[in-house]
Amino acid sequence: MSPITLPTIDISPFLPNSGCTPSEKQECAASIYSACHDTGFFYLKNHSIPSTQSNEILSLACAFFTTAPLTEKHFIARQNPGVGDGDGARGWQRIGENVTGGKPDWHEAVDLYRNVGAREGEGPFECLMGPNKWPRTPEGLRKKYEEYVESMLMLGKAVVKSMGWALLGEEGEGVFVRDTKESFWVMRLIGYPPLPASEEGGGEDGEGVSCGVHTDYGCVTLLLADETKGALQVQARDGSWINADPMPGAFVVNIGDMMERWTNGLWKSTRHRVIHRGDGYRVSVPFFFEPDFGALVEPLDGCIRRTGGERRSEGVRYGDHLRGKVMGNFINDGDGGSNHNG
Repeated sequence: MSPITLPTIDISPFLPNSGCTPSEKQECAASIYSACHDTGFFYLKNHSIPSTQSNEILSLACAFFTTAPLTEKHFIARQNPGVGDGDGARGWQRIGENVTGGKPDWHEAVDLYRNVGAREGEGPFECLMGPNKWPRTPEGLRKKYEEYVESMLMLGKAVVKSMGWALLGEEGEGVFVRDTKESFWVMRLIGYPPLPASEEGGGEDGEGVSCGVHTDYGCVTLLLADETKGALQVQARDGSWINADPMPGAFVVNIGDMMERWTNGLWKSTRHRVIHRGDGYRVSVPFFFEPDFGALVEPLDGCIRRTGGERRSEGVRYGDHLRGKVMGNFINDGDGGSNHNG
């Protein structure tokens, strides 16, 4: 492992009603710029999300993965578009159903997305246009998670404000806010059992990993994880790997492919992976603060000038980009997904 460590950012100057001065915001923005440019990953502290809320979110996820009967998991299983209430994305995935680089990952998960107004039983649904499939156990999970989503949307807005300022100065504070007003957010509950001895390769080819090497394909990821160390690994610019171990009271934050496109490559989304060889059951709940579904994501003029004046990518509608990614995320069985399997 590389001795490099991730930077820590105090985001409080950009929170609502912070009362901070422009100079305090500028100091925060300068730190954000360095972190996004140099590593693409950082710890975020003083974010106003109480530890009691974060701990409860992790506890509920752990309880679902470790105590819910398999029948309950199958009840909310992800299904392909056109099958039942499936939209190809939302719902529970068994171990090995999620794939990275074409190879199965050693984790199970529940994927939730922004509500699009779909109702159960009104299908068939197109990709990403179905209802969320909420766990029915433990009791109260949905309510607590919906409250958490609202908190994370507030925090996500603060983070992208700071990133706009970091790139374009005070006048750029709203540059990303305008395209994330109706963020097509994604939240994953992920359960990682320890890798079996036969799967502990952890090689560059992606064999024997809990989640294979990848970049996130959206805007900003805000990761909440339990205290497990040595699992999440970030690839430094020199190719070495850094352990992104949890820091008490902080989120692990990284930028995704859409932020790289907006900045014309000035900031690059960073490759990372999960290799959980520990004895316990690891739980994480990443919240992906994404562009609006219909947002046109294209290089900003200011970033084009700062990267030599050449536009390095064309614009893309985020929803189109997301659909393309989702359709390649899973191993699909003949019955239309994971339902009744595993």
